Amino acid sequence: MTKAIYLDYAASTPIDKKVLEAMMPYLKRYYGNPSSAHSFGQKARAAIEQARERATGFLGCKAAEVVFTGGATEANNLAIQGVIKSNPPAGGQNSKPHIVMTAIEHESVLEPCRTLEREGIAEVTYVKPQKDGIVRAEDVEKAIQPNTVLVSIMYANSEIGTIQPIAEIAKAIRSFKSSKFEIRNSKLQAALPLVHTDAVQAANFLDCDVQKLGVDLLTLSGHKIYGPKGVGVLYVREGVRVAPVVQGGGQETGLRSGTENVAAIVGMGQALEALGDPRMAITNIKIRQLRDKLIKTVLRKVPDCELTGSAQNRLPNNVHFRFRGVEGRDVVIALDQKGIAASTGSACSEKTQEPSHVLVALGLEEKESLSALRLTLGKYTKAEDIEKAVRVIAQTVAQLRKAVV
Repeated sequence: MTKAIYLDYAASTPIDKKVLEAMMPYLKRYYGNPSSAHSFGQKARAAIEQARERATGFLGCKAAEVVFTGGATEANNLAIQGVIKSNPPAGGQNSKPHIVMTAIEHESVLEPCRTLEREGIAEVTYVKPQKDGIVRAEDVEKAIQPNTVLVSIMYANSEIGTIQPIAEIAKAIRSFKSSKFEIRNSKLQAALPLVHTDAVQAANFLDCDVQKLGVDLLTLSGHKIYGPKGVGVLYVREGVRVAPVVQGGGQETGLRSGTENVAAIVGMGQALEALGDPRMAITNIKIRQLRDKLIKTVLRKVPDCELTGSAQNRLPNNVHFRFRGVEGRDVVIALDQKGIAASTGSACSEKTQEPSHVLVALGLEEKESLSALRLTLGKYTKAEDIEKAVRVIAQTVAQLRKAVV
């Protein structure tokens, strides 16, 4: 049987061997509830706090600023809904809180914002990117209003891989609010608007030091960094007020109630620590080289093929093509039958038959948007995988075009 080639690392990564090894004792032996006072519970509690320390090393923050969640979707919802509930805008009760975000955010950011908008709780401005998928800091700054409470910009796009200038955007917002709005001096309350970034896709490749980025909130996901599914992190800068979305026993400093998934949190901590290994930098260089080879050869061998998004400011593992005359969904199915796993875009929206909201925001027509193929590489991708993928993609697109004719 031919070995399958996995080129959908943006959707989910295989769990790392060391991560799994770290988790196993908390699935088998150390099963106590971390809120319990006895030794079983305290063993589990100690493991959570060790994972929290590993997260602080990756983020460059304090332990008290790390909140473990049930995944990135929950973390994004907590960031958005929690900030809106806890931070009334300037202007009093008659003024609705305002959110600034991009039109190419992940669904777990878009949907909570749309819901708040539909329910009349908040106003939302959707900033469009340039044609290369990059959002300009000045466009974000122009969208800020006196009642703006939150700015949420994805660090790296989950579909086309474009990297946003988060540090530049955060700096522009800090400069803007210091000159336009009264800065609150209390340590217990951060100045508005707050800056949130979804760094789920960025974590493997980009610097996520929150001090360098200048963000107030940041989201991470376990299963995008060779960790387990069902666990995420929300960094909340000290002094930022966030109301809980899940209420109950008050775990995670009251921001995320519910008995913690100890094994998954341990795995998350191990995965984050591994990202700081110097060998990862070497691995990422290899991934970039393979990606560049994939882009170059597909563009050469497949006629009427275009690369979506910036060729320079994109994640080193991301490739996003558009093939004129075929539908991306058909390409994905055909590739799967030939042993290659790929996608048309974000796994959370791939089941729909609608054009990608990301590609529509770039100004592409519906037919162009439906012709997309996303290929994402990882640390287990080999040169021979890329060579085979190029051959099969070229053959598949040619066959599908012939069938249409």
